Amino acid sequence: QVQLVESGGGLVQPGGSLRLSCAASGGIFRLYIMGWYRQAPGKQRELVAAIANNGSTNYADSVKGRFTISRDNVKNTVDLQMNSLKAEDTAVYYCNAIKARSGTQYWGQGTQVAVSS
Repeated sequence: QVQLVESGGGLVQPGGSLRLSCAASGGIFRLYIMGWYRQAPGKQRELVAAIANNGSTNYADSVKGRFTISRDNVKNTVDLQMNSLKAEDTAVYYCNAIKARSGTQYWGQGTQVAVSS
């Protein structure tokens, strides 16, 4: 069983930056594709960014050039650096781990990001 704990959410003004971090425990971290999803009120949960063990990444079009996902396979963490934040980035952000071979996935409890002046 993998446990995921997010941190780093908060309130920021438009154009500002936030860094989210997710700490994983209970599994072999390198076996998992790690990702960040978000869910805004009244909307479906959507993929923001994902990173495989080899470092390959995938981003939603809406965040390309503004967000950067990274992982540390020693510390078992995955971070999301968010720059040039917009009001439409406001959502609860969830850390996700998918076991590459089986597809088994785990979720964190979520962290709120609010972008407002």
